[in-house]
Amino acid sequence: MLGIDLITISDEAWRLEARCQTDEPGLSDVFFSEEIRDIARAKSICAECPVMAQCLEGAMARQEPFGVWGGQLFSNGRVLRQKRRRGRPPKKPRPEDQLPHIPVPEHLEQLLRTA
Repeated sequence: MLGIDLITISDEAWRLEARCQTDEPGLSDVFFSEEIRDIARAKSICAECPVMAQCLEGAMARQEPFGVWGGQLFSNGRVLRQKRRRGRPPKKPRPEDQLPHIPVPEHLEQLLRTA
């Protein structure tokens, strides 16, 4: 088991450079929230992260079940292109319900499983 742990640690050394790795209280909750506003904030943090592609690639490899990883929203191991509030959708989309579009790096586009 020790060998596996060392491989995992060395393979994910990029995490130290991630913008989400701060001491800000409650920030991790933003990345695993169901609220549109929190998801938009998490995606915005990812958009300016220097290791966004490595994060997304790792999440895809681990088949992350939920949360914002590498600028993409995962649900049941798949990337959601859109997320809306519960209930009936409004006739006119609300500007505050629009999530930022974070492009997927080209080398990962073909590997992406979307819902």
